[in-house]
Amino acid sequence: MNAIQRVSHWKVSHPLLAGVVYAFVWMALGALALSVMLYSSSASEDDMISYTYIVHAIALFIGGWISGRRSGKKGWYYGGITGLCYSMLVLLIGFLAMDAGLSGTKLLLVLIAFCIGALGGIIGVNMSRTGK
Repeated sequence: MNAIQRVSHWKVSHPLLAGVVYAFVWMALGALALSVMLYSSSASEDDMISYTYIVHAIALFIGGWISGRRSGKKGWYYGGITGLCYSMLVLLIGFLAMDAGLSGTKLLLVLIAFCIGALGGIIGVNMSRTGK
């Protein structure tokens, strides 16, 4: 088999890992779009906070959807755990990069991330090819 054909068939097989990878890819794309929006407008970074939460919610939903679709069963579980892993990684990056601590609102956001990922997983498992 040709080396290029082998590279093009690369696929993350574990549903949880695939969901987190897809969530971070969508988050990066959303951050890039927000950066372009911020650069091209007269808005400040403080005006973009609600858009940042929207980007994270979309990334969590897509990550949960992919995770549930890949698992083919227990979509709420795989999607919710994907949301937990994503939010924990974001909190860890925030702690290491900006010395941000834990608070009650951040723990509430982790719970919301679980719920959004679980919702994506529920929809993803019902759209899977292996389900039913």
